[in-house]
Amino acid sequence: MTFNFLVYFKVQEAVEKGNLPFAAARAQKALDKFKNTKLAIAITGESGSGKSSLVNAIRGIDHTHDKAAPVGVVETTMEPTKYTYPNNPNIEIWDLPGIGTTKFRAAEYVKKMEFKRYDFFIIVSDTRFRENDAKLALEIQKIKKNFYFIRSKNDNGLRAAERTQRNFNKDQTLQTIKDDCIENLKKLKVECPKVFLVSSFDLSLYDFKAFYDTLEKELPEKQRDALLLALPNVSPDIINKKKKKLHKLIVFYAVTSAAAGAIPIPGLSGTIDVGLIVSFAILCQKSLGLNREALRNLSRLSGVPLEELKRGLKSPLAGEKITNELMIKVLTTCAVYIGLMALEEGFKMVPILGSVVGVTLSLATTYKALKYILDSLIEDAQTTLKQLCLCISLSMA
Repeated sequence: MTFNFLVYFKVQEAVEKGNLPFAAARAQKALDKFKNTKLAIAITGESGSGKSSLVNAIRGIDHTHDKAAPVGVVETTMEPTKYTYPNNPNIEIWDLPGIGTTKFRAAEYVKKMEFKRYDFFIIVSDTRFRENDAKLALEIQKIKKNFYFIRSKNDNGLRAAERTQRNFNKDQTLQTIKDDCIENLKKLKVECPKVFLVSSFDLSLYDFKAFYDTLEKELPEKQRDALLLALPNVSPDIINKKKKKLHKLIVFYAVTSAAAGAIPIPGLSGTIDVGLIVSFAILCQKSLGLNREALRNLSRLSGVPLEELKRGLKSPLAGEKITNELMIKVLTTCAVYIGLMALEEGFKMVPILGSVVGVTLSLATTYKALKYILDSLIEDAQTTLKQLCLCISLSMA
């Protein structure tokens, strides 16, 4: 979704000139690009290194999920296996057989696994990275793709160190593990290796934030944004980043509504394109892990019964199938609040578009309705993250 300055400028310029159909067409084009963004991630490593657990963790599902990568199974396949994100099938994770299992040389392995089809690579190991890992990295460099080393099963390493070290220090131990991986890769001729310690049990631990921050800098904008919205809510920081990205989208949805069919909603000034608002609400619900499937999975992960989990949520859209009928009911219930916001700020309009004469009250009302939906779901996403963190901390106590 390359919602860069130029796209904003073109949309703003068209609205200022009163050319809403052109602005809507530009906004729709940007939304279509976002919806169709594809990302292919390759994960490789030896059998038993924790690849499958990582594949599941970064998709926000556990091993009992029907779309989970099988955990604890001896690797027998010689072909890549595709897994998609539950909330965005355009983002694919390809589990590649470990090079040691295939008996191919590194260069042959790269051709056999069609490395050029992937956008970036994750090389996983639960111990030191070995010669095969380094050879793969060097082959990936040749095709000018990014690669990252993930050291898995660090919880096991910490427990072992705690049992054997008299003056055990958790942070020091983790740094030693990381330094050892980096030094070993340098000896194997990998320059400036990017190594991250990750726990598939709890992504909020160790280096996952640093790993994501690195991806954020190195991925193209449209892929970076698509990945962000597909990721599980592993931290308040991720939720806040999702909020910012979704808020950018509001402007484009609101402007697109200017050229779409709309109906009046009791209590609201102007008309509303309900179908468009439903589309945005479903995107927010999926991106924030608040659709039915995501909440059922969270219930399994946390051990909190689904109905109890839903009782703590405030948005009438959380955990529900969002239809036009439900949306009309929600908008009617909140009409006074949304209407007052639109009247108060309508002709100041959206912060990004500025004060423009071309903004209609219907467009302003749509913007405020979308913002209300996003804000209420963000609050629920923060609530569910707190519940999950509490359950994880209790299980580790």
